[in-house]
Amino acid sequence: QVQLVESGGVLVQAGGSLRLTCVASGDISTIKAMGWYRQAPGKQREEVAVIITSSGKTNYADSVKGRFTISRDNAKNTEYLQMNSLKPEDQADYYCNSVGPGPKYDYWGQGTQVTVSS
Repeated sequence: QVQLVESGGVLVQAGGSLRLTCVASGDISTIKAMGWYRQAPGKQREEVAVIITSSGKTNYADSVKGRFTISRDNAKNTEYLQMNSLKPEDQADYYCNSVGPGPKYDYWGQGTQVTVSS
C-alpha cells in the first residue's frame, strides 16, 4: 500500500501563491504517476495536474495552465503543486493521488483545503 499525506492548504488572497506538498510512503516502488485533484463544494472532483514519475512528463487542466506547476522530488518521495495567481475559483479541497500498474494501486490522500479570498 501507499500512504499519501498532503499539507499546505491555507487561506490566501486572490492573486497570491501557495505550495501544496504530498509525501508518499509505503510501497512507493509501485507508483507510476502522481497527481493533484480538487473538489469544490457541490462539484465533482477534477484533475488539476499529473506527473509521470519515470519521465517527469506533466499534464495540466486548462484552467490552471500557466499558473500551477506540479513537480516531484523522487529522493524525498514528495510531490508539490506550486499555485500562482490564485483565483477564487481555485478554492477547493485538494487531494494527492498516486497510481500504479493496476486499479488496486490507486491511492488518495486525505485532502487539504485551499481557500482563496477575493
